[in-house]
Amino acid sequence: MRPINNSIAKASRVSFLLTASLFFGICIYAIQGERQPGSNLETKVDIGKKLFFDPILSLDSSISCASCHNPKFAFADSAALSRGVNDSLGTRNTPSVMNMAFRPYFFYDGRAATLEDQAMGPIENPVEMHLDYGVAVERVANHPEYRQLFLQSYGSLPDSALVIAALASFQRSLESTGNAPHDRWLNGEDPNALSPSQLRGREIFLEKGKCFDCHFGPDFTGDEFRNIGLYDADERTDKGRFDVTEDSTDLGKFKVPGLRNIALTAPYMHDGSIATLEEVIDYYDNPYQFVDNPVNIDSLLRKPLGLSDQEKADLVAFMHSLTDPIIPFRD
Repeated sequence: MRPINNSIAKASRVSFLLTASLFFGICIYAIQGERQPGSNLETKVDIGKKLFFDPILSLDSSISCASCHNPKFAFADSAALSRGVNDSLGTRNTPSVMNMAFRPYFFYDGRAATLEDQAMGPIENPVEMHLDYGVAVERVANHPEYRQLFLQSYGSLPDSALVIAALASFQRSLESTGNAPHDRWLNGEDPNALSPSQLRGREIFLEKGKCFDCHFGPDFTGDEFRNIGLYDADERTDKGRFDVTEDSTDLGKFKVPGLRNIALTAPYMHDGSIATLEEVIDYYDNPYQFVDNPVNIDSLLRKPLGLSDQEKADLVAFMHSLTDPIIPFRD
C-alpha cells in the first residue's frame, strides 16, 4: 500500500476545517435569519424557553430543565451526576444542549432521533423530573398564560405534540455564534486570535493527539459512537449504545460530544468521572493506566500517544479557544 503523504493529509484536514467553518456559518445564518423579532418561530422559541426554565414539568415542581442544563455551564451541569426530584441521582453526566439543531442522535446512547423525542425523555425519567408526560401536558394546558401563548403562536391549545415542539424549538436556537477565538482565527477575521500555545495545541489536535479523528465538523463532533475504554466488563458498567442496538460491537460506545464550550462543561465523560480537561488529556494519552479491563476499546486508543507535559498544556489551551464569548442566558 502506498504510504500517506503527511503534508497532503494535513492539508486535507485543514481544508475540512475551513469547509466546516463555512458550513457552520451558513447554519447559524439560517437559524438566525428565520428567527426574526415578532416572527412565528420567535414566539415558539420564547414558549420553549419559558417551559425550559419552568419547574412545572417536574413531579413536585422543584426542578426545571435548566436546573441540570445550566446556562452558566453552557447548558450542562457542574456535577458529575445531576440530582432530580426527591434528590434522585442521575445515571449519566448531563451533556450540553447547545449546538443540537443539526445532530442526528440525542442522549449518550443515541436512543432519540429528534429533539422532540429527546425533550420528552427527562420529563418522564424517574431520576430526573419523574412526571408522566400526559400529566405534564395537562398542567401546561391548564395554565392560563401558556394557553394564551400557545393559541397565539400555534393556533391551538397545548397538547402532547406542541409542548415538546416548543421545547425543541428553544433548544434549536441555542447555537454558538461562530465567534470563538478559533473561529475568528480560522476565518481570517483575527490572525492573532490564537496564542502561540493554542496554535501548537491545534497542531497536536489535528495530528499527534488524533483528536480530529473523532472530533471533526463544525461543532467538533463526528456524530459517531466510540468506546474510549471506560466500559469495564468486570464492573458491568454502563453498556452505552449496546442498550439501544443490542449489537455486541456497540458495547461501551457513547456518542462523541462536541467540543465547543468544552472548557465550561466540566466534569467530563458520560459518567462525569474525569474532573478537568488536563485529566481528560492524561486519560487519552494512555487509557490503560486508568482502566484495568477495557472491552471493545477503539483502535485509536490502543497505543499511548506519548504526549509531553508541554504538548498536553498546549492542547488544553486550544480547547479553551473553542469557548464562545457569549453564552445565551448566561448572565
